[in-house]
Amino acid sequence: MREHPTARTATDRTRGTSFDGNELVIGYPSTDEPVIDDESVAVPPGEVTALVGPNGSGKSTLLKGLATQLDIDAGTVLLDGQDVAEMGTKQLAQNLGLLSQENIVPNGFTVEDLVYHGRYPHRGFFESVTDEDETAVEDALSLAGVTHLRDRDLGSLSGGQKQLVWIAMVLAQETNVLLLDEPTTFLDLQHQLRVMEVVETLRSERDITVVLVLHDISQAARHADHMVALRDGSIFARGPPGEIVTEDLLAEVFQIEATVSCANGSPQITPLRPIDGGMATDPDDGTEREEPPADASTA
Repeated sequence: MREHPTARTATDRTRGTSFDGNELVIGYPSTDEPVIDDESVAVPPGEVTALVGPNGSGKSTLLKGLATQLDIDAGTVLLDGQDVAEMGTKQLAQNLGLLSQENIVPNGFTVEDLVYHGRYPHRGFFESVTDEDETAVEDALSLAGVTHLRDRDLGSLSGGQKQLVWIAMVLAQETNVLLLDEPTTFLDLQHQLRVMEVVETLRSERDITVVLVLHDISQAARHADHMVALRDGSIFARGPPGEIVTEDLLAEVFQIEATVSCANGSPQITPLRPIDGGMATDPDDGTEREEPPADASTA
C-alpha cells in the first residue's frame, strides 16, 4: 500500500501539543447511564485525528467532554500534560479552541467583528486592539479564505461562507489544539473541500493538533492521520486510516456492506448495501430511534 498522503515522519510527530483523555466517563443529566464509560484517547500531537461512528455512537459526546463543554463524571483531560480542570477559563481558551455545531449568528455583526471575538482570550475586557490582534485576525481571515467577505453582514452569507467565518474566528484564538464538531456537515462539496484544506494547512504548516468529528468516514479516511471509530459509546478501533478502515469495521460499526481498496495512498470506500439496522440511542435524551445507514459516500 502506498503511503497515506498525510502521513508524517517520526520527527514530525514530535511536534505539536499533546492532548489526552484518560479513563473518561461522560454522560448527560437526562440519562441514567453514561454515554462514554471509562474510555481513553491519546491524540497524536500535531496531527489530524478524526472521531467517526454512526449516529448515537458518542463521538460528539466525547469531543464535548474533551472540550470541557460537558462535565466529565470521572477521568482527566490533559492539555500539554496539564489537567484542564486546573486551568482558568482564560488560560484554557488561549490553548484550546472549539468550534461546535451550534453557533448563533449575532445580529448586526460583520465578518471582521466576529473574527475579532476570537482575540478576547488574549486581552483584558477594557483593553484596545493590539498589533498582535490585528495580525492574528488578518492571518485567520486569509487562512479561512474569507478576507474578501470581511465587511459583509453575517446574515447575508451562505451556510458554507458562515462556517468558514466561524473557523476564522477560532483560528484567531491562535491555540495549539483545535476541536471541530462536524465542521463539514450540511455544506456543499466546494465548502467541504475548503474546510478540509484549512484543516490540512493547520497540520502541515502550523503543527496544530486537530481533533474533529466527521460523519463521512470516506472524508475522514482521506484527510486524517489518525482515526478513532466509536460504536455504542465505546472505542471500537483506533489508528491510521490505512490500518483500521476495513470491510469488517464498516460492517460492524456502520452496518454497511462495502468494499475497501487503496487509491492515492488512502482507503477508498465503495458502499454496496445496508446491513439490518436496529436501534440507536440518542445521547441527548436517551430515547431510541431507527438508525439510518451511515454516509460512507466517496464524494
